Amino acid sequence: MNTIFSLVMPFFSHLCKRSHPLVFFLAIALSVCLGTGLTSPTVSVAQPYFEDGFLGLTQEELRTKLGTPMAIRSRKAALRVFSYYTFADWKKYFKNLVSPENGEDVYTYTRNGIQVRYAFTYIPDLTEGKEFPTLYVRRYEIEFTPAVSLEIISSLVPEFLPPSNPTAPAFRSNLWVLVFKGPPSPEASLIVKARGKEKLSWYLAYQMFAVNGIPNDLSVTTPIDRLEIATQSLQLVQHQQRLTHEPITNPFSPEFQNQRTIHTPTIQSIPLPEYAD
Repeated sequence: MNTIFSLVMPFFSHLCKRSHPLVFFLAIALSVCLGTGLTSPTVSVAQPYFEDGFLGLTQEELRTKLGTPMAIRSRKAALRVFSYYTFADWKKYFKNLVSPENGEDVYTYTRNGIQVRYAFTYIPDLTEGKEFPTLYVRRYEIEFTPAVSLEIISSLVPEFLPPSNPTAPAFRSNLWVLVFKGPPSPEASLIVKARGKEKLSWYLAYQMFAVNGIPNDLSVTTPIDRLEIATQSLQLVQHQQRLTHEPITNPFSPEFQNQRTIHTPTIQSIPLPEYAD
């Protein structure tokens, strides 16, 4: 930078002595631009933490990528009950009534005749010390109407890239199927709400829910209503949630898809005796 000024400023001085005063002011303006433009700090850009491409983006970056949300929804307490608003109404009025992270950006698409609705949840970076801290994508869910089979989710959701390794960590309950993928991200703790999160490793996690429950004979045709993509701790699942998370073979592996379906045996009724009239 100093080299540039040492070369340019003598020329400016010589030019100003021999030219119109307007040239002097132009020379000063140019030198200011050089001094501020070349030394201005680089604007940092958030990067997604995982291959899905969304987790870890700021709200502004997500909206640049997907466009203006088709709607904003606000969750009522911890229940799956939402109020939906137009983007204009939310920005003008409702946004000021609740914390900024309470508004979830909603995008709805129709793919292969199925309604696919995305909803993005944010977490603020409270370490910034700002009145309006930066919001980062911490989780997003995709709802299917109607429900779709496990095997076609990847064709409806480009961000869903499940592992094919049969030993990939996978778990189930009577309501959901959970699959972990890839190595942990050291930066992902920023988008986690949990005590002691810095001591744990956080992985990309796909959790699929079924309103009518997951059958005992789980298969690739099991209907799924909702997919959540977030970051979860494998250590937490294996050590503190063993009673609710049953380990299974990765349902997206060839070994699982080729295995024989285990059918629940039919319960036969007890025959009733026949009596003579």
